[in-house]
Amino acid sequence: MVGNKKLMCDHGVSIPDDAQELLAEAEEMAQTGIIVSINGELVGFVAVSDPLKPIAGEAISILKSMNIVSIMVTGDNWGTANSIAREVGIDSVFAEAKPEQKAEKVKELQAMGHVVAMVGDGINDSPALVAADVGMAIGAGTDIAIEAADIVLMKSNLEDVITAIDLSRKTFSRIRLNYVWALGYNLMGIPIAAGVLFPYTRFRLPPWIAGAAMAASSVSVVCCSLLLKNYKRPKKLDNLEIREIQVERV
Repeated sequence: MVGNKKLMCDHGVSIPDDAQELLAEAEEMAQTGIIVSINGELVGFVAVSDPLKPIAGEAISILKSMNIVSIMVTGDNWGTANSIAREVGIDSVFAEAKPEQKAEKVKELQAMGHVVAMVGDGINDSPALVAADVGMAIGAGTDIAIEAADIVLMKSNLEDVITAIDLSRKTFSRIRLNYVWALGYNLMGIPIAAGVLFPYTRFRLPPWIAGAAMAASSVSVVCCSLLLKNYKRPKKLDNLEIREIQVERV
């Protein structure tokens, strides 16, 4: 059998104290201990790790500055999860979670009134990606995760999560601006077109001008929305990209 400590315990495999110490040391170094047993006897274990991206900690810090709370939900063990969380600055951790438990956690947060965005790349993340208000799949992830997500981050960069959130906020701000502009424009234009000024100024808006003004309102809203084509991602991310570049000497 090859698996984690829980699998071994479930099948009655005894784990010696020295092996327990090695597992604890591996978890403290953000590594996952994989135990190997033959005929119910532990014969060895392997420590594996998925190195963090250099910008992971700063990306979490930027999300905090945007008033976004980052929560780690992982199927890995508690020791490794807590070690990774401390390294990148995440306060809330839920480890050893099965796929359905990840989705339940998302629903639990939603029931508390939170809007939840889930970022994942594997099959185990698919239920949570579907349950979340917004599911973001890493482009290099599995096809199932990509199909389940609402947004696919094609470059598989953590900074694209920040860009997606910032762009969505800019889009909603533009929608609100369009509503305010169109409402104000029509509140002024419709009474004038109806002749409210005629008894006082003898001014009457010709129908063709009123029609053109109504069309101009729609055109102005569309033009305002098209300005989003000039969107530029936050400047903080440019600094992150520069720091991620590594120069190797041959």
